[in-house]
Amino acid sequence: MSILDDILDTIDLEGVLYFRTVFSSPWAVEVPELTQAARFHLVVQGNCLLKLSDGSTTRLERGDLALIPRGRSHTLSCIPVESAPLLETVLEEAGYTGDGVLIVGAPSESDDTATTQLICGHLNFRNDGDHPILRGLPDLVHATGTERARHPFLDDLLRLVERQVFSDRPGSAASVKRLSEMVFIEILNISIEEGNRDGAIFQALSDPQIGHSLALIHDDPAAKWSVEILANQVGMSRSRYAERFNTLVGTGPMSYVSDWRLQKALSLLDETLLDVKQIAHRVGYQSKASFTRAFSAKHGRSPMKYRHRRKAGILDL
Repeated sequence: MSILDDILDTIDLEGVLYFRTVFSSPWAVEVPELTQAARFHLVVQGNCLLKLSDGSTTRLERGDLALIPRGRSHTLSCIPVESAPLLETVLEEAGYTGDGVLIVGAPSESDDTATTQLICGHLNFRNDGDHPILRGLPDLVHATGTERARHPFLDDLLRLVERQVFSDRPGSAASVKRLSEMVFIEILNISIEEGNRDGAIFQALSDPQIGHSLALIHDDPAAKWSVEILANQVGMSRSRYAERFNTLVGTGPMSYVSDWRLQKALSLLDETLLDVKQIAHRVGYQSKASFTRAFSAKHGRSPMKYRHRRKAGILDL
């Protein structure tokens, strides 16, 4: 399993919903911030403006994809606006129930190309799911027609998303959700391939030595790792390895090991019936007590309380 596969499986990337929109001028909508989520907007007709909460504005044209990887609040509109109604308000006023097309405004009877049509999607991550690769992504990834032409596989995926959204074949909704996951993964792959563009963590994954050490950690997070052992494995001095790891990953090697062990523990608590002692040993802790202390310090509650709240459907971690 590759590092990226392990990360995405552990943080539980999942496409959960999508919908089509038909917006007729004048229109604007504010999409509120939502943690542990990524959102995307694919323009299938017309154009619009996307403004982030910091005020930066990007114009989206036909065929453009806008991905907001960490669920930051943003506004979509036909013209520059200072404020906009919240998405919840727009949905309520349009009487949108989650099925069919979200229609805002009155489409022109004489010119059906005057509307802006979007495909909007939403992906979730596990509550408390985290990794430097998520933090390393920019607030907005904007894939223009030029970018799509440079990355044919991404272009193919987006064409499939559009085709499936407008299809009435059985299973099309499930297909779009799976395809949206693939779009997110492909953007991560592009970011790794073009590591100098998007941030140090992407350089780390493609770096021959730091990337190799990350692969070792992900292959066996429970191993008795130390900075010395990892440095020796990749042929570097302890000090040089620790410095380069921290520069590229944003944290020290042993902090990364500890954090990733606890991410694996979240996954095991959610998805298995293993008891806390078994999970502790599975992720590299010598005792249940030491695991519980580390988990509680990181996540604000004990492993058992975390599991009980998850089973009860309480997700406000």
